Amino acid sequence: MAPAVQDRLPFLASPPAPPPARERGRNPSLAEMLRLVGAATTTVDTADDDGTASVFSLPLALATTPGRDAVAGGASATTIARTVHFRLAFSNLTYSVRAKQRRRGPSLPLQSRVTAAAAAAAPDARAPRTRALLDGVSGEAREGEILAVMGASGSGKSTLIDALANRISRDALKGAVTLNGEPLVGDIIKSISAYVMQDDLLFPTLTVTETLSFAAEFRLPRALPPAKKRARVQALIDQLGLRAAADTIIGDEGHRGVSGGERRRVSIGTDIIHDPILLFLDEPTSGLDSTSAFMVVKVLRRIAESGSIVITSIHQPSQRILGLLDRLILLSGGQTVFSGPPSALPSYFAEFGFPVPDDENRAEFALDLIREFESSPTGTKPLVDFHRTWQHMHARSHGQGSAGAAGQTLAATAPTMPLKEAISASISRGKLVLGSDGVAGEAASVRTYANPFWVEMKVLTKRSAINTRRMPELFLIRLGAVVVTGAILATVFFRLDQSPKGAQERLGFFAFAMSTMFYTCADALPVFLQERYVFLRETAYGAYRRASYVLSNAIVSFPPIVVLSLAFAFTTFFAVGLAGGVSGFAFYTLAILASFWAGSGFVTFLSGVIPHVMIGYTVVVAILAYFLLFTGFFINRDRIPAYWIWFHYLSLIKYPFEGVLQNEFGRGGECFVRGAQMFDNSPLAGLPDAVKGRVLASISSALGVRIGADTCVVTGRGVLHQAAVTQLGKWECLLVTMAWGFLFRILFYFSLVLGSKNKRR
Repeated sequence: MAPAVQDRLPFLASPPAPPPARERGRNPSLAEMLRLVGAATTTVDTADDDGTASVFSLPLALATTPGRDAVAGGASATTIARTVHFRLAFSNLTYSVRAKQRRRGPSLPLQSRVTAAAAAAAPDARAPRTRALLDGVSGEAREGEILAVMGASGSGKSTLIDALANRISRDALKGAVTLNGEPLVGDIIKSISAYVMQDDLLFPTLTVTETLSFAAEFRLPRALPPAKKRARVQALIDQLGLRAAADTIIGDEGHRGVSGGERRRVSIGTDIIHDPILLFLDEPTSGLDSTSAFMVVKVLRRIAESGSIVITSIHQPSQRILGLLDRLILLSGGQTVFSGPPSALPSYFAEFGFPVPDDENRAEFALDLIREFESSPTGTKPLVDFHRTWQHMHARSHGQGSAGAAGQTLAATAPTMPLKEAISASISRGKLVLGSDGVAGEAASVRTYANPFWVEMKVLTKRSAINTRRMPELFLIRLGAVVVTGAILATVFFRLDQSPKGAQERLGFFAFAMSTMFYTCADALPVFLQERYVFLRETAYGAYRRASYVLSNAIVSFPPIVVLSLAFAFTTFFAVGLAGGVSGFAFYTLAILASFWAGSGFVTFLSGVIPHVMIGYTVVVAILAYFLLFTGFFINRDRIPAYWIWFHYLSLIKYPFEGVLQNEFGRGGECFVRGAQMFDNSPLAGLPDAVKGRVLASISSALGVRIGADTCVVTGRGVLHQAAVTQLGKWECLLVTMAWGFLFRILFYFSLVLGSKNKRR
């Protein structure tokens, strides 16, 4: 292991010029070779855009023409081998977050007074403390290269990747990120880039081929023939080394599928199906064995050589993986401690005074040394200071050196095309299959979305239908719950009669039945929560519109609730003895369907707002209990306190409940209380029938209306008046219930828009 940090820090010695790294590049096409001939006469100055030599990284080798030194003004010139299409540069990136204040335990009175006095004397005692996740990080990455960001946990690797991928709010991020000298704005970076998250966010029931095929349907334009899309998928499967697992499902904890390395490569494939120019990856080798990690980085190597810029964070690469990287940035506490090709690590640390042992992994040595510095009193400040000095010394030595050295410096300042021309050139040679509107060379024609709205809906609906069909147990459990609940209700309320007790029992049956529809919908809560992160990944870079997902979700969820509605209606309507015949059964079924529709919309909306299953279940059950309380069954509308009456009208269960009551009691001809039944549920119920007859005669003479034992006293409409169900008709209640379902899906859309910005603040 390296010697102690405090032993020596000789980082001011003049460093020798490091050997240039070998350039990896893809084989140019014929058209590019012809362009190189024209570029062979182009010469550029060694200075960067701001007139100073680049100190972002060690220069990579470039072909030079000796004997062409320009003496005037001391500037050197050389012939450029080729024009770089894309160069992503970032300078002085700084990002801070507010640090949480630690709560201190109880202190002694004297100690608390001293502490308070010291805090009051401090000039910024009440100022919010901030923690810098990035602190002046600079660098560059170019077409055909892999830039790896390495560091210990919490060093700022993922933060830097998010900053470059436009996943941090520009108001919070300080510094500049440019592509070919032009600032990267949201729409452009969405169209030409892809971001692979650290977690493998895939549907477990789909096969590898199906997963990549759906990605192709989303990201490739509709104008591309289906045969070419299939060919693109098959070529990508070969490129990712997934041919043997092409027909294997992805799998999860309960279903055996592909291996961890294969799953990671599939996750990468879904984001590069359109062959993006920029590819960002957050620790793609995390959790993989050395062989699988090497295979993943080999895939990234091939992607870079196809003409992309690959920027990835990596935790602890092996020696083989280091050999595949072009540029490396080492971070510690958000600051750069090394920036250059991995081959320069031994000379860098040797000049710093801590040479890398021959038998030790360079990356492991660097991380161990950084950890030692982090645990020392001075922290990593000596490394950060040495890095700045080392970069400036190398830039100055190359700027004042020979023609060969100048040619190496030009590697960092090779000419680039204007961004629009570079994007057009990439499209013309097959990159960015998102493509154009049929006008070659028009970079402005790159679209945010590859397909129209209805195509996205069709593909999303097809994918959801496949997932639903391959997990039938979810629907069967819901169907079983509905049928069992209906069977219990049918046997408990079997053949209700037309009596005062029968009317009251009907009210109880309808209240329980309608609330059951909503509680059953709570089973759909995990559906979107399981898809949530897949949705965030796919919509973050324009795979499809959020509105397409919302409508597709509604379309896929509708057929199952139709089946559930029919099952419950057939189980309960005839067994309970409800009125209305065929028309009554039809409305009863529609009311159940509307309840399922509103309930599923409500649960879907909550799943978009609450990202945790257990919290979601708690909130759903509680709110539905409040809805049931204020339906008007437990307490009539006219007896609800005025300060709670608003909740009565917000209750989702109120409207289908009142609708089925209107359907049952709103017809003419039914009688639920006759003369002799007036004494039921009262102390006079036990009187002999003869006595009841004389009491009815006395009442008749007093009122001037004849009331016999069989005289109808309360009809169905009377029951509705007693229950205070008089404001809306049954069809109005049905429409309001359906409208709730549409409203909640609109709210679900806005929750996705507001909750899926996918950016740090």
